[in-house]
Amino acid sequence: MTTKLDFDLSWLAPETLKAWPFGELKTENAAHLKETLVKEFDYYSEPFPEGDKALRLIVEDTPEVTLDGYKVLEDKDTVKVTANQPEGLIYGFFHIVRSYQQSEQPELSTLSNPKNKIRMINHWDNFDGSVERGYAGKSLFFVNNEFRLQDERFNQYAKMLSSVGINALTINNVNVHQKESYFITDSYIREVKHLAEIFRSYGLTLFLSVNYAAPIEVDWVDSADPLDDKVREFWKNTAELIYEHIPYFGGFVVKADSENRPGPFTYGRTHADGANMLGEALKPFGGTVFWRAFVYDNHQDWRDKKTDRARAAYDHYAPMDGDFADNVVLQIKNGPMDFQVREAVSPLFGSLRKTNQVLEFQIAQEYTGQQKHICYLIPMWKEVLDFDTYADGPDTTVQDMLVKYPENPERNGITAVVNTGMDENWTGHKLAQANLYGYGRLIWDPSLSAEEIAKEWIQATYSLSDKGRETLLDMLMTSWDTYEKYTSPLGIGWMVQPNHHYGPNIDGYEYDMWGTYHYSDRDGLGVDRTVATGTGYTRQYHGENYEMYENVESTPEELLLFFHHMPYSHELKTGKTIIQHIYDTHFEGFDKVLEYQKQWESLEKEVDDASYQNVKERLEEQHRCAREWRDQVNTYYYRKSGVDDAKGRKIYK
Repeated sequence: MTTKLDFDLSWLAPETLKAWPFGELKTENAAHLKETLVKEFDYYSEPFPEGDKALRLIVEDTPEVTLDGYKVLEDKDTVKVTANQPEGLIYGFFHIVRSYQQSEQPELSTLSNPKNKIRMINHWDNFDGSVERGYAGKSLFFVNNEFRLQDERFNQYAKMLSSVGINALTINNVNVHQKESYFITDSYIREVKHLAEIFRSYGLTLFLSVNYAAPIEVDWVDSADPLDDKVREFWKNTAELIYEHIPYFGGFVVKADSENRPGPFTYGRTHADGANMLGEALKPFGGTVFWRAFVYDNHQDWRDKKTDRARAAYDHYAPMDGDFADNVVLQIKNGPMDFQVREAVSPLFGSLRKTNQVLEFQIAQEYTGQQKHICYLIPMWKEVLDFDTYADGPDTTVQDMLVKYPENPERNGITAVVNTGMDENWTGHKLAQANLYGYGRLIWDPSLSAEEIAKEWIQATYSLSDKGRETLLDMLMTSWDTYEKYTSPLGIGWMVQPNHHYGPNIDGYEYDMWGTYHYSDRDGLGVDRTVATGTGYTRQYHGENYEMYENVESTPEELLLFFHHMPYSHELKTGKTIIQHIYDTHFEGFDKVLEYQKQWESLEKEVDDASYQNVKERLEEQHRCAREWRDQVNTYYYRKSGVDDAKGRKIYK
């Protein structure tokens, strides 16, 4: 597929538009976005004859529109997009583009309000040009400890994010290194401003990850104690400097007291003390602090079975509910561990009533194949958002809690570690684009199904036959299940190579300090997290969920080993024992990858050559890696249990 731009923008490619009937664009009351809207209208209308309808984009009081939503009304002569906020016009415009990507004669009239106000991505880009947990090439923003000068690429990127409703981003890693600590100083604030202006023109607000110990690092203050007047003064001066240059700056993202990062614990202070200090500095300017709740003992003694990393976020933050300032937001990972292919939903969702909160996903596939394997993540995220917390009785989902508590819709929502880099197709693996597209669409409208979103992306990206669309849809929709089958079973997690987290190493983390154990022995495997005999983690959930997880019989089997240590002979609801389930799923997952290879080969004549070769090469790697997972896991558990495969397949004994 060729595009008018140098880089493949996939779902924004104009060739996928079936028609463009609008001959005139009028904008009103959206000064800082007007140039962008005119430019985008010209871009999308250029390939098509001038039509007889006018497209009007107007900011006006529209009572049924909330937050940065939009309303589209179509009549004989005009398509009118209205919004209460200028940014809503951008999203309404891209609704029209998306509609024509899906149908030659779409129904344009709609009312669309986002469920979440904060719809954010976090880059883990480093100043040297590398990306932590980055699988799509080098950093978009930095190279050799300098800011890149790639305005056209930045404009394209901003456009891509805005097209699916994303409205905020950080540009640097939450693990803020020495040189990046200076981004908040006069040394680099002009470069930051330049990027902030580009993203603002597409309705995106720029944030920075900051080093909690910046007063020591950049100003030679001898402390980072949040109650020290010199430290508070440093952050107030820093905020004044930033907002003097960037009045529309969003604020800070902070990782503190986690995985050897500095934080308030050093000074005997609470995280509320640290976060509120930063909130106080940003408050006069309307800025926000995103304070990551990923805090746990990462120097755990593997001999101690009572210390449970899964408990950590709740144990730290639930007792402080209500202690955080109104411009501080807790950023909470979707699970209590670390973005595993399957883990329980964090019990913090449903427990915080007085604290702003955002849910954190990971679009980057750190533990789900690193954009070398197909793993469509929207089904996983749907399960998280739809999880019933029972916080206010039945049918109180995680998504409900995000927008209901506290009553501060301006500062609640969802963020995610993004999967983009300098690769020409943005995400390294072409099909990983579906995760970025799907993330934006899902957090705007969580009622969309994973299948609806996948169909949208396929239709907007490729011109396929009906059979071709069905083939690619099957590949995407089965891919999470497939990856789970040939990796770690029944919610146990991990079993990956240490540090880089790619490929199997069953005991890689079993005797280490990170708290990521499976406790496999000759009789069984799994982590006992019950109150009765284990770590007591189950008690962090509301009553109905506590009772469900405490009991082996009622625990969902996909999470059985997350909550219980079970014998290999335990019979699942399928009638299979756990050991036979391990053997079967690992063979089935590998076989499905072979099927993916054949399915993709069937699409060779229907997709562009760059896409075809890109996915073909990665499927070859997925095939190789799935074989290693299958053989290593099956061999390991045969040697532990001594139980033969009932189907007599090859296991390397």
